[in-house]
Amino acid sequence: MQLTARHHEYWRKNLRITAFLLGIWFFVSFVLVFFARDLDFKFFGWPFSFWVAAQGALVVYCVIIWYYARYMNKLDREYGVAEGEET
Repeated sequence: MQLTARHHEYWRKNLRITAFLLGIWFFVSFVLVFFARDLDFKFFGWPFSFWVAAQGALVVYCVIIWYYARYMNKLDREYGVAEGEET
């Protein structure tokens, strides 16, 4: 099957959002956590670095998943490849 310009555009948008969200994931998982130990003030009785590493990262991961699913559903409808659609 020959890919059309429309297929290439769909995949380019898909790869762009995936790379962007993976960049956020990398920043939260490695960069932010690496520097979190320098945040030595207390937050609700716990070190703030604990909250960043244990709680904040989980919230960011859930937001990344939610945004990706929402964006891809919109993109799929825009290009006519949503589930249940005949092409």
